[in-house]
Amino acid sequence: MPNEVENALISAAQKIVQYVEDAATLQVQTGYVQIGANTGGDMQFDTARGVASTEYHIDGDCKAIIPVRDAGNGNLEIDNALLELHQRNVDTAIEYRARILSALISALQPRTR
Repeated sequence: MPNEVENALISAAQKIVQYVEDAATLQVQTGYVQIGANTGGDMQFDTARGVASTEYHIDGDCKAIIPVRDAGNGNLEIDNALLELHQRNVDTAIEYRARILSALISALQPRTR
């Protein structure tokens, strides 16, 4: 029967495994809510509509959905302002994920005296 120390180690290991599984995919979604006279300034964030989405997987796979608009004559054009905003969100998420993973690896490194 496991003792308190073993239970604590098992719990910590399970949390680390869950974090690594969660870290295997990085998903960034950029959305919008419409404001105006009809909203009275009360934005309903739970009704936000997506404008861009990017998903990175630890195995290198990537899926990106970017904002475009109808330019007429069957042509589409990229909405650069929304794409730039989304790219900043992606860059921030990647940087944050890298810092968290670095801290996790550092915490798992054996300490030398």
